[in-house]
Formats: sequence, structure tokens, C-alpha cells
Amino acid sequence: MSLRLKIHLIVGVLVALCLVAVMALQVKGARDSIREEVEAANRVAAQLLQRTLWLQAARGTPAMMGFLQSVGRVRANDITLLDGKGELVYQSPPSPYKSGREAPDWFVDFMAPPLPPQKLDFPDGTLVVRADPSRAALDAWDQFAVLGLAALGVLVAVNLIVYWVVGRTVKPFGQIVAALNRIETGQLDARLPRLPGTEAAAIGAAFNRMVVGVGERIEAERRAAQAERELSDRRDLARWIDRHLEQERRLIARELHDELGQSVTGMRSLALSVAQRVATLDPQAAQAANLIADESSRLYDAMHGLIPRLAPLVLDAFGLADALRDLVERTRVSQPQASVELQIELGDVQLGSEATLALYRAAQEGLTNALRHGQAQRMSVSLRAEADGARLEVRDDGRGLAPDWRDRVKEDGGHYGLRWLTERVEALGGVLRIDNLGPRGAQLQVWMPFTIAEAA
Repeated sequence: MSLRLKIHLIVGVLVALCLVAVMALQVKGARDSIREEVEAANRVAAQLLQRTLWLQAARGTPAMMGFLQSVGRVRANDITLLDGKGELVYQSPPSPYKSGREAPDWFVDFMAPPLPPQKLDFPDGTLVVRADPSRAALDAWDQFAVLGLAALGVLVAVNLIVYWVVGRTVKPFGQIVAALNRIETGQLDARLPRLPGTEAAAIGAAFNRMVVGVGERIEAERRAAQAERELSDRRDLARWIDRHLEQERRLIARELHDELGQSVTGMRSLALSVAQRVATLDPQAAQAANLIADESSRLYDAMHGLIPRLAPLVLDAFGLADALRDLVERTRVSQPQASVELQIELGDVQLGSEATLALYRAAQEGLTNALRHGQAQRMSVSLRAEADGARLEVRDDGRGLAPDWRDRVKEDGGHYGLRWLTERVEALGGVLRIDNLGPRGAQLQVWMPFTIAEAA
């Protein structure tokens, strides 16, 4: 049911109830008036006849009949004369007022309930006076018929006016519904014109603001989704590049270890052999051969120091814990002035290859930065398993980071190691954080989530 029809029905019912109430008051007033009139007329007629009854009765029944015929009809009363035997002798003539018409019996009974007849006895008979409200009820019936037709006309006129007025009032709602249907079909450019009426104008203005807000939000979500896709693509690209870099590093490290290492070892062996053979024959040649052997040894040592930086082969062979121990031990050997502590609490957790490599690179970057940039003397590396991931912490007592180091990274592009490490950790769903410690030092924290297999 439409709003227009609902309002029309409500107003129509209210008007009908008002008209019914008015009609009820009119009926009550007319009923009281008819009853009072009939009772008064009956009483007056009875008193008049009672005064003249005995005078006429002494002259005989013919004189009584003559008197009654001369009197005729006394207002709203029927007069009947009965003789001593109870037979009808005389009856008053019918009323000539609206002759031939009668109101419905139920209406007459409702408007004027019947009154008991009044009997006047005399020696030769009985005079009966009965109240007759039929004419007064007929007047009321005609009056209410006209009043009912007028009420029906008023009801129809009011309903037509209300239907027209309500139609004009709710017309803007049709425009609002049409605009909402357009929004439902995806037409976000739907706008409402200025609607008539204070409430409709407010709804239209709010609707237009809502459409603008929805459009802006959808556009923002679209841009956010596009940015998220681009970020995901960049992360995938970064992981792809990182994998290939690690593969190339491993390949170079193995080539250095297998090919160049063997070649340098062979050169050293040949140089030592030459030095032994020509030691007595040509001391200068022996000295040159020994020099070649020493340089080969230094080259071999430098190469072995470079291999772990390129690719931690021990990580693939023995795991993260042993790789960190190897890293800390090599740091202690290469930096005897610095103290490095290591604490590992992984338990039985086995991390994936990418997460393991990221944590190892984080520890390597933390120690390198602490020694190279922070001039640290004491460092600590801790790795522990948590409820949903592994956490690595590298602390030092060095000079720490400058307050604006993040801005300088963005401006001059420095700290490539930290940038690449951050991208690698975030690509795996982890979090990297670097903070200064008081009064001296810095702390690097890496949290790496477990995969389903690792958590199991």
C-alpha cells in the first residue's frame, strides 16, 4: 500500500468518524426533542379531555361523539371512544401532515419509544388517548436523510481534496525512489533537483550529499585497491629479484669455492714446489715463488671471507642456528676488539628457506652497521620463537642512528642494505623496526610470521 493511499485512508476514516459523531449528536438531540414533544402533547390532550369528559358524558354518548368530532385530531395523539361493551364507537381521523408517507418502523421505535395509552372511564364507555410520534419521526427521518446526503457529499469532497493535496505532497518521494533505483543500478551520477517543501528539500539535499560521499568513497576504495595491487606486484617483483639475486650469489659463491678456490690452492702448491726446487740453485726465484705462495694464501683467505657475505653456504647445509653461530664466530675473529653475544631459543621450530635467509641477512646487516657506522664495542644477537612467529634482535652500544636518518634515506637514497632488508621482510609478511637505545646504541628487530607448515 502506497503512502498516498495510507494517508488518504487515515484522513477519510477520521472525517467519517467526525461526521458519524455529528450525526450521533443530531440523532440524540432529535430523539430527546421528539420524546419530549410527544409526551407533552399526550399529557395536554389527556388533561383537556378529562376536564370536558364528565360534562359531555352527562349529556349522553351522542353528545360525547359530537364533541370529539368537533375537536378532531389533538396534535400527535390518536383518540378512540369505546362503549360500555368495549366496542369501537369513534376514532380520530389520521393526520393530514405528509399524508401517505411513513418513516421505517425501526426508526420510529428508536426515535420515540411507545408510551402507555391513557384511559378515561365514564358511565357509558371509555376514552383511550394514545401517543402517535409517526409525524415527528417522519420529520426527523427526512431531516436525517438530507443531513446524511450532505455528510456523504462532504466526505467525498474532503477525500478528493485530501487525495489531491497528498498527491502533490508525496510527489517528491517518487523522484527520490527513482533516484535510489538509479543508484541501485550503478548510476552514481544520480542527482535530485530542488524539491518543494521543507522536508522534501532537506531529504533531497541529504541524498545529493550521500551520493557525492558514496562516489568519493568508491573512488578512494578503487584507488586503494589499485595501490594495493601495485604494492603486491612490487612485493612480488622484489621477492622475484631477491630470489634471483640469492641464486646468483650462491652460484658465484660456489664457483669461488669450487673453481677459484681450487685454482688458488693449486697456484700456492705449485709456488711452494718451485720454491723448494730452486731454493739452492736460484735464491731469488725461490723468494719470488714464496711470495706467490703467500699472496695465494691471502687471496684464498680473502675469498673465504667473501663467500659467506655472498651466500651463507652453511645456512643451506646446517640451518639458521649454526649459520648465526658461524656469523658471530667470524665476527669475533675479524673484529677481536668487539664483544659479540649470541642467544638462540628456537626449540623445535623449523623455519622456511626464505624466512631463514631474511633473518640471517638481518643479523648480518645489524652487525655490519654496528661495526661500520656505530663503532660498537659490545653487541648481542638473540633469536627466539614466539606464539606466531620468530623474533630476531640485534643490539649494540655504538653511536646509534641520527634522528633524521629515515628522511636522509628517502632524500639521498643511502642505507641500501636496510632498504632492501625492509622490502624483503615486508614481502614475507614480517615487520622490521630500528630504534635508538639510551644512552647509546641501536636496536634492530625483525619479526617473521610462521607459515602453517612451520607452526605445525
